[in-house]
Parts: sequence; C-alpha cells; structure tokens
Amino acid sequence: MKRNRFRALKRFADRRSEVDSPALDSSAVRVLEEFGRVRLSKHFFMRDFLYSEISAVHGIPNVPNEPDLAIEAGRGLCEHLLEPLRDIFGHVTIRSAFRNASVNRYGNRHKLNCARNPKTHAKHIWDHHDSDGCVGATACVVIPWFIDSDRYRATRDWRPLAWFIHDRLPYSEMCFFPKNAAFNLAWRSRHPRREIRSYIAPKGILTRPGFANHDGDHSACYPGFPGT
Repeated sequence: MKRNRFRALKRFADRRSEVDSPALDSSAVRVLEEFGRVRLSKHFFMRDFLYSEISAVHGIPNVPNEPDLAIEAGRGLCEHLLEPLRDIFGHVTIRSAFRNASVNRYGNRHKLNCARNPKTHAKHIWDHHDSDGCVGATACVVIPWFIDSDRYRATRDWRPLAWFIHDRLPYSEMCFFPKNAAFNLAWRSRHPRREIRSYIAPKGILTRPGFANHDGDHSACYPGFPGT
C-alpha cells in the first residue's frame, strides 16, 4: 500500500462542527469510502470500526490523522484477537472502536466515557503511538454466544469469558462493562499489559502480572466453552 494514499483525510481529522463547519468535500468523501474498504483481516474491514455516536451527534469527523498507522493497528487487533474470537464463538459485535483525537478529546471534556487522549493513544486512538512507542488498538465488543448462554443468563458472571480469553489469546487489556457484558479488548504490538478490569461486580482488577491468579490454567472457570 502506498504511503499517503489517504492524505486527503488528514485535513479533516481535527475539524469540528460545533458551529457550522463545512462537511467533507466530494473528493474527501471518495477517499473516506476507499479507506472504509480497507480489509483488515478475513472478516473485518476498516468501516466496521469507524462509527462513533460522539462523531455522529456532534459532527466531528471520525477520520484518522495517520491512516496508515490506524490500518496497522487495526490489522493487529483483528488478526490476533477478533478473528480468533470469531472462529471460536461466531459473530462478534463491534460496539465502538476507533476514535480520532478530536472525537476522544470532546468525549473526555464532556464526560462521555472517554479517557484523556494520552491515556487512550494506541487504544481507542489507533493512529497515535503510546508513551512507550507501541502501536495498538482497542475495540469494545459483545460476544452474543456468551450473553445468550444459560450460565451467563443465570449468573451475570463475566469472569468465565475473561479467563477464557486470558488463557488463549495475546490480549493486552480487557475491561468489562455492565450492559451485555460488553468489554474493551486491546491489542498492543509489544509488551502486552495482560490486565483485566471490570465495572461489573466484582468490580476492580481481576488480574494483572504479579497477581497470584495470573498464571496457570483457568479452564475450571469456563466449563462448556467451545473447544474445552
């Protein structure tokens, strides 16, 4: 892929339309359409990850400053985490994913569940390296197989899914939320953090390196999962 192929997107990346800012011109729309068609993995395309309620409601274009870096990060997320999840569980629902710096900054300033930009680099802000120079990407996902399972319906316990992924996939971070057991799933190019947190009871940190429960086999926590 040629570098700067999506250069026309860059001038719109920080444009905000709180007050009558113009829409994307027709040439940029065509480039954005082409960008959305970029295939990140067998089943996922860039367009799957670009929708943002903040962007849609407040008119802030959710397009990357560095499209090629966003593609690199998205491919890592899809190839290492989302495709394996799809192979195991079937459909994976994308709740939210890429946010450009302007969208995320607006969400943080207006208390819309967005962390500060530096904390979100190489997470939801795919097109910025993090403070360690790593590439990374996060998507908030729902696994229909899991939330439809009898066990989850009876217990609302998110931990079986967390431990299953912990044992099998090279994630960097997971963070679970109350609705539909949605969780942020993060991939990082180097030095994955291997940390699981939750806003669902039991809240807080389930595990991270150094915790007594971090290593070893957790298969007793997820009986009946595919392949177990």
